[in-house]
Amino acid sequence: MESLLTLIPLPALVACLLVGFLAGVVKGMVGFAMPMIMISGMGSFVAPELALAGLILPTLATNGWQALRQGPRAAISSARKFRIFLLVGFVALIVSAQMVRVIPADVMLLMIGVPIVIFAVTQLMGRQLVLGANPSRWIEVAIATFAGFIGGFSGVWGPPTVAYLTALGTPKQEHVRVQGVIYGLGAVALLGAHVVSGVVRAETIPFAIALLPPALAGMAVGFAVQDRIDQAAFRKATLVVLLVAGGNLVRRGLMG
Repeated sequence: MESLLTLIPLPALVACLLVGFLAGVVKGMVGFAMPMIMISGMGSFVAPELALAGLILPTLATNGWQALRQGPRAAISSARKFRIFLLVGFVALIVSAQMVRVIPADVMLLMIGVPIVIFAVTQLMGRQLVLGANPSRWIEVAIATFAGFIGGFSGVWGPPTVAYLTALGTPKQEHVRVQGVIYGLGAVALLGAHVVSGVVRAETIPFAIALLPPALAGMAVGFAVQDRIDQAAFRKATLVVLLVAGGNLVRRGLMG
């Protein structure tokens, strides 16, 4: 605890723990947005690189829970179904993770926030992207590349993935499970990539561990809410979350 407080002042640490709980609630409700909420919320109290280091372990743990909620067999089936997306996204994530120290923080925030806002606004206006059940392989590869590239240097790869699953017309339960599988495997890759990049190191690991309990507690609350909402409410909630998180990232990018 003392080593953690030498890295982060107590008021900032408490604020970050509250952000972690909120991110867990939202993720439990809609299946994503934890990295977006954590990097944008905690980034108001700590450096962006430290926020990125802090979100990796909570993201890994909550996605594992999310992916396995219907059992290992369902998770394995989802991984097989989206294996091309996973493989391409993994490669793009590893490559782009090494850019985290060369891209200015304000540019990074805008690169994440602008696509999020555009996607959320167009979807809320009723302009839905429809790909059908069997889209072109090139479309899958392109979206996976973009998601992995963004995820590697920011820890945020949800919006392109959510857009893709929504465009496929994926049912709510499978939608959430597939997100857990994709983000969970991506979080493993992200952890390894940022051990190499130096973002995850002995000094930052205690911060990530401290964020685990509030994130998991929030996840449990969010799951309880998700079980009680219908498909239409689920979809609208995902878009509202995207819009708020993306707008905050754009604001901070422009102010930087």
